[in-house]
Amino acid sequence: MADPSRPGTRPPVFLARASYRRRRLHDTARLAPLAAAFLWTLPLLWPHGETRVSAVLVYLFGTWGLSVLVSAALARALRRSERDLDTSG
Repeated sequence: MADPSRPGTRPPVFLARASYRRRRLHDTARLAPLAAAFLWTLPLLWPHGETRVSAVLVYLFGTWGLSVLVSAALARALRRSERDLDTSG
């Protein structure tokens, strides 16, 4: 730990919990489409001829449904954090 009484040392930086959480939510919302795109392209790596088309379609539909649920949860959390920011400050 840095000693603030010594010259040339800086005290550690602590971020407010609410703003830190809000920034991480924004980062997650930015990365969610990339994660969904990665999950959608995974069937391209599966061995051809050994994988049934029905399994691929079930996987793609499940991935799509999961991405919709994650997006809705992120939107709700972001809306709540913005509302809390408006009421507190």
